[in-house]
Amino acid sequence: MDIMHAGMLAHDVLNKLRIFLAIVLVGSSLGCSSETRGFSRSGDSFSGREERGARSEDSLIADSNRVAPTAQHHSNDTLTFAFVGDIMMGTTFPSRQLPENGGKDLFRDVKDILQQADIAAGNLEGTLCDGGTTTKKVSSICYAFRTPTSYSHYLKEAGFDFLSMANNHAHDFGLEGIRSTERQLDTLGIGRCGIAGRQEFSIVEHKGMKIGFCAFGHNSYTIMHTDTATVGRLVRKLRPQVDILVVSFHGGAEGAKASHLPQGKELFLGENRGNLRQLVHQCIDLGADIVYGHGPHVPRCMELYKGKVIAYSLGNFCTPRSVSLKGISGYAPLLEVKVDAKGNFIDGQIHSFIQQPGVGPRSDSQHRAAQLIRDLTASDIRNSNLSISSDGKIIRKDKE
Repeated sequence: MDIMHAGMLAHDVLNKLRIFLAIVLVGSSLGCSSETRGFSRSGDSFSGREERGARSEDSLIADSNRVAPTAQHHSNDTLTFAFVGDIMMGTTFPSRQLPENGGKDLFRDVKDILQQADIAAGNLEGTLCDGGTTTKKVSSICYAFRTPTSYSHYLKEAGFDFLSMANNHAHDFGLEGIRSTERQLDTLGIGRCGIAGRQEFSIVEHKGMKIGFCAFGHNSYTIMHTDTATVGRLVRKLRPQVDILVVSFHGGAEGAKASHLPQGKELFLGENRGNLRQLVHQCIDLGADIVYGHGPHVPRCMELYKGKVIAYSLGNFCTPRSVSLKGISGYAPLLEVKVDAKGNFIDGQIHSFIQQPGVGPRSDSQHRAAQLIRDLTASDIRNSNLSISSDGKIIRKDKE
């Protein structure tokens, strides 16, 4: 073979090699996994408990009042949330007051809605433990709740992804009760937070999006919502780490006479239960997308503030024993909320249930919880920008 022929052959081989490498590179780029775009594709699995890449407060980008989220958004995505109020499935203290059929039917009428939602959340009112010494002096106005750990799996089977522990019954059996409750929820993969000095917030993942939860209470062992500096610090800390930020709070006076939302600070049994209007607006100004409350044991009004939805109290939800279910205390609303990828409210539905002693929430064809929330919203919120129908459908008035 002469030198010219050999050179041409080598040139041809090099060209073919370049073409082959180009095809390989293009194919590998087309087949890259979604993880390289910064989102886990783990479906609706719980995200673990670590705090992820928190930025300093000074790095947050703010407009006039509201802190702008910095996490990546999927512009075509929507999320559906299901929110409920207090859950205390039964107690063994001071006597056994447990539901019928060993608790198997507690969530019978509600689980389809909870399971079909992308994220379901509520308030775990009490402990999941089997022993310990109560920290309370039990009386006609003071209760201690100890739900058997054998009931824990009902929460997962019902569809819950997150449960707040920031309430006035989480410490009923001291640190032992708190640790037992945390172990049960962690084993089930249910997010939790709200106890001071322990876990500050929780992140749940679904549809490649990160949903962050903060939970605030009014007791000294909770992360207190009356401490506005701490509220601000945590919301600012969590905001850049997540796509949607949800705030849960336990606050307000209690009982049938506490259904209306007052202006200013609320007191109950001499305790500061918070200025709730100020609290929720502060959270949204700092970046929260959804705020839902519980604590009064009765439903309260709703509000749309800067495009973000607020439920001031969802009352009791599954409290079949040792909690009064008379009148509106037995109303058990389940709030379904749809938001866009930036957390802006699209529409919703108040599903009405009535609690029956020893049984749990059961469907209410009269839609009494929805009608109560509608009436309270009309009376307590000026320009709420929400339209609630008699059967519980919620739309934005600016979208009518």
